[in-house]
Amino acid sequence: MTDADVQAERRRAARALLASPLMTSGSEEFRLVRKHAGELAAWFTQETGWRLVVDAETARLYKSPVRLDDATRPARAPRTRVPFTRRRYVLLCLALAVLERADAQITLGRLADGVLTAAGDPVLAAAGIEFRMDRREERSDLVAAVRLLLDRGVLHRVAGDEEAYLSEASNDVLYDVRRRVLAALLAATRGPSTVEAAAPQERLMLLTSEVAPDTEELRLRALRHRLTRRLLDDPVAYYAELPEDERTYLVSQRHAITRRISELTGLVAEMRAEGIAMVDPEDELTDLRMPEQGTDGHATLLVAAHLATADGPRTEPQLLELVRQLAVQHRSYWRKGAAEPAAAADLLAQALDRLAALDLVTREGGTVTAKPALVRYALAAPTIRKARSRA
Repeated sequence: MTDADVQAERRRAARALLASPLMTSGSEEFRLVRKHAGELAAWFTQETGWRLVVDAETARLYKSPVRLDDATRPARAPRTRVPFTRRRYVLLCLALAVLERADAQITLGRLADGVLTAAGDPVLAAAGIEFRMDRREERSDLVAAVRLLLDRGVLHRVAGDEEAYLSEASNDVLYDVRRRVLAALLAATRGPSTVEAAAPQERLMLLTSEVAPDTEELRLRALRHRLTRRLLDDPVAYYAELPEDERTYLVSQRHAITRRISELTGLVAEMRAEGIAMVDPEDELTDLRMPEQGTDGHATLLVAAHLATADGPRTEPQLLELVRQLAVQHRSYWRKGAAEPAAAADLLAQALDRLAALDLVTREGGTVTAKPALVRYALAAPTIRKARSRA
């Protein structure tokens, strides 16, 4: 095998880990991660401070988020892509607590019973959270959490189907509990039971806190870690949004940092006066694409183009009127009913959610403001040239 082949394999393995930080055995990508585990672990430790643990069943890249206040990338139901609600997040955590004490196999009915027992905690009741499984709508939240665990490989379906359980709770489903995957799911620098803080934001901060650097060398390494994490995880790193020490370091080291990222992952650095974006020529390392196909994708692209060429911020009512006009203009190939008030509002909400998640706009108090990277979606007016007459 040539050096180029080895590098291509390592790149494929690194990209697989970035796309799925928790991998289970059975795929070609997992085989490559195991093969190149030593080199990958060394790179992630050196450049990001992330820990990579690989065994015969799992590969886990323990990533630490740069920002704890980013609400633009929620967990989503695997089939519908609907974002998790607060209720579903709580159900997911309760289900994990039940699975931690469960046998090697468990049914969906027993899991539901365990969740209901755990949900009787007075702390949850005081927070106004209660669960019942009497109605289909209530059971669907638990099923969404279970399907996320199936998607992550924590559970393996042996028999039955969740759709039948949704229709009637007596229709049960049997799962294997994959303990190695379950144990690798939590990414934190300390055990949650050691955190006494009650406020969610403070708890998150303590769960992910790292040792403060006490030498200049460690301080510079911590800066490199934070900036490399941001460039790998976030759509754009804007200079104006970075603390002074990170901004100064990135300006001086941007070529070295982006070169190392490009060598490992194949991402290409796009450097502008406002910041840096690592672009994927293969369009794989993203959970949100821009543009997308279909009515939602086209509406988002047109809203983006409008904001990119606007002379200032726009209010959400102004943008809603724009979407209604666009729905009429493109009614021949947008889905039926897109111009209806409720449908137009939903189209706008999805468009703004996507643009915010891609760090292309900011939303504050009903006002939407374009960010510098949005200018790439500005659509220029077509140039019309007169045809030359033939002699």
